[in-house]
Amino acid sequence: MVPRTSLEETRSDLDFGAIRKVLVVDDSRLQRRILVASLRKWGFEVVEAETGDAALAHCLDDPPDLVLSDWVMPGMSGLEFCNAFRALDSDQYCYFILLTSKSEKQEVARGLDAGADDFLIKPLEADELRARISAGARILDMQRELSQKNRLIESALEELRLAHDAIDKDLIQARKIQESLVPEFTRSFGKSRVSLLLKPCGHIGGDLVGMFSPGVNRLGFYSIDVSGHGITSAMMTARLGGYLSSKHFDQNVAMEKRFNKFYALLPPEDVASMLNSRLMADEGIEEYFTMVYAIVDLRNGHLKMVQAGHPHPLLLRQDGSTEFLGDGGLPIGLIEDASFQQIEIHMKPGDKLLVYSDGFTECQLAEGGLLEEDGLRQMAQQCISEKGGSEFLDDMFWRLTQEISPKDGIGDDVSAVFFEYNGP
Repeated sequence: MVPRTSLEETRSDLDFGAIRKVLVVDDSRLQRRILVASLRKWGFEVVEAETGDAALAHCLDDPPDLVLSDWVMPGMSGLEFCNAFRALDSDQYCYFILLTSKSEKQEVARGLDAGADDFLIKPLEADELRARISAGARILDMQRELSQKNRLIESALEELRLAHDAIDKDLIQARKIQESLVPEFTRSFGKSRVSLLLKPCGHIGGDLVGMFSPGVNRLGFYSIDVSGHGITSAMMTARLGGYLSSKHFDQNVAMEKRFNKFYALLPPEDVASMLNSRLMADEGIEEYFTMVYAIVDLRNGHLKMVQAGHPHPLLLRQDGSTEFLGDGGLPIGLIEDASFQQIEIHMKPGDKLLVYSDGFTECQLAEGGLLEEDGLRQMAQQCISEKGGSEFLDDMFWRLTQEISPKDGIGDDVSAVFFEYNGP
């Protein structure tokens, strides 16, 4: 029985936090009256139940914040009621205190297993009851604060998911636009052929390859790698794709119209300087790019090329010998008035030239280290076949995927241009 001398405080004097409504379950009417009187003096809304079944009905209609339940009751015991109560589908946690004369450790363990949060040993003391309710209130306050934060997190995650879906759709469309910059991946020019490979590591990438021919026996092709990854790099490739258009020669900075009749290919070093000037003239642009741009006279295999910070192109001679070309050079968009050196070689029928991005040579291998130039050379020699062209590039990329660590995957955009010269 709860002594009345210790029940003079009101709720205004105490802090019971989240606990507002209390359900008292006891088959003893006297015990219920004493508990209810105490709880109402402390400012709680109290609901009474004589049996576990009646208590469950109350919980279904309007769940309480706290349950004080006797253990030993006719019909459904307090332990069984606690089990059934915890099985109810409720969004809000309720603190459950069992009232019992049992103090054995095994009985306490049974109560905890059933879902009870605390115990009070009869006869009850008002100070202890108040202290246990306060402890429960602190736990409920923390639990409900956590639940509120979880709801906020779930709401934020849903907003992020919707935003991610919208961005994902935009990126898918952006990829289609970027793919339109490379309208064809293989094309024959007389007996010779140019094949392209473009494999972004994400939805979109910062690599770009292309080719164009303003007339018979005249051919230009390029490989570009913009610094960084993602949207800004992809936007730069779209811009460069316009500068080096294969369809609109009047917009292509690598061509010059002569005698108002035909277009001529400008020297590669002049094209690199022009692109550098355009990029440096734009304020706020921090991106730069590396490039190999080459033009070739298909009548005699005379090839002129500029290497602007791009990996060294690999020349595969018809006799089986190989050679890396170029001295490196400066990337485009780093230094104003930078100069670019032109390289000239003569290709013989059967010779091939592979221009590639550092997505090949700087690929992390599963066995450790990078592929580097020697690994690329060996891979290219293994992939050379009579079919060549796109099949050669596809085989190169497939072999690259087999060499990398599965957990790392392709960490950079991979692109290449494969030029096969077969004479006039």
